[in-house]
Amino acid sequence: MFVAKEGRLKSVSLKGEHFYKLVPCPGGAPTLEIDGIHMHRVSRITPDQDARMKIRALGSMKCSRVLDTCTGLGYTAIESLKSGACEVITVEKDPNVLYLARFNPWSRELSDPRIQVVMGDCIQLIKKKRSFFDFIVHDPPRLALAGDLYSTQFYQGAFNCLRPGGRMIHYVGQPGLRYRGKRIVSGVKRRLASTGFRVRHLRAERSVLALK
Repeated sequence: MFVAKEGRLKSVSLKGEHFYKLVPCPGGAPTLEIDGIHMHRVSRITPDQDARMKIRALGSMKCSRVLDTCTGLGYTAIESLKSGACEVITVEKDPNVLYLARFNPWSRELSDPRIQVVMGDCIQLIKKKRSFFDFIVHDPPRLALAGDLYSTQFYQGAFNCLRPGGRMIHYVGQPGLRYRGKRIVSGVKRRLASTGFRVRHLRAERSVLALK
C-alpha cells in the first residue's frame, strides 16, 4: 500500500528490529506483513472476511463485553462491534503494528469509543479480570513466536476471566499443522480441556471454539 507524503507516493512500511509492511489483498482489507510473513489468512480469503468468520462462529454478541487478545490491524475488534458488542478491550504488544494501523482505512473504526486499545501484555491483563468478559477472540502469532499464548497458564487465565457460559475462539492455523513433531490443534484442545473448557475444532475457521 502507498500513501501520499510530501507530494510523493510512499510505501506503508516501517523498519526497526523487524520489517513491517501493509500489503494489499484484492477485494478486501490489506494484511500486515512482518519480515515477509503474512499475519492474516490471504489464500482464497481476505483478512476482513476471515475476521467475520471468527466472530460469527461465536454467535450473537449483543450487549456483550469482548476481549481481543492481539489487536493487529483491529479487524476482529471492529467486527465484534458490528456483531453487537457494547465494549471491546483489545491488547497489542507491538507499537509498530498500531502505528501502521493508523494508515489503514480498514482500521479507522479502532477509534470508536466502545473500543479500548491497550498497549501491553494480554497475559497480565487477564490476571486482573475475573468473570469479566463474555467472549474472547484469541488470534495469536504462530506458536514458534508466541508460545506463552498457547500455554496452559494462559488458558487458565482466559477461563477465569470469562463469565460462566462465555466463549473463546482460538485461531490455530491449518489442521494437522505440526511444531517440533507435535500436532498444534491436538495440543491446544488438550490444554484447553484441562483448564475446564468444552472444546470443538472449527475446520473452516481454522480455530478451536472453547466454552466455559
